[in-house]
Amino acid sequence: MTLMRGRFITVEGTEGAGKSSNIEFVRAELEARGIEVVVSREPGGTPLAEEIRSLLLSPRDERVCEDAELLLMFAARAQHIAALIKPALARGTWVLCDRFTDATFAYQGGGRGVDVQRIRTLESLVQGALRPDCTFLLDLPVELGLERARKRSQPDRFEQEKQAFFERVRASYLQRVEAEPERFAVINAALDMEQVRQQLLPHLDRLQALRHG
Repeated sequence: MTLMRGRFITVEGTEGAGKSSNIEFVRAELEARGIEVVVSREPGGTPLAEEIRSLLLSPRDERVCEDAELLLMFAARAQHIAALIKPALARGTWVLCDRFTDATFAYQGGGRGVDVQRIRTLESLVQGALRPDCTFLLDLPVELGLERARKRSQPDRFEQEKQAFFERVRASYLQRVEAEPERFAVINAALDMEQVRQQLLPHLDRLQALRHG
């Protein structure tokens, strides 16, 4: 019997969108349906990639240039893909990931203003044909998300950016939805937790149906 490849699901959103709690909900739902799931995150996901994450997120006096930030993101991603994502998918495990390359297009492309063609070049080099099967975009007004994030923890290097930066990030995410509507599921994350989860369930039903299709 041929082993079926696992599904690759990513969860995206600006600050305060509730990614962590909703990822835990999706994981529990999939496991309740008998699906083996590994949860990971970007940047990070493996010991080496987590070290790069620390370099990227830690506040520092030295300005991090856009190229260094972009290359570190893809360095962590290359390790993540090789050591965790591809092996998991190959053995039939579903991968549920907190951010992936859409975040690079949104944060480095939209937020920082990096030429998207440079990002596409690195995407092709590092990922080959690998793309998410489904991406949940937890979308909400930037002001509300930042208000939630401030209550949560001390801001990291990205969270210290101005509101205008996150407005550009959100706009970039929504542009990606327009370009690939078949891959994205846009979830209204401004609603309460239960309402957000009710929006997620039909998409999980669809993914499970594809598994058996």
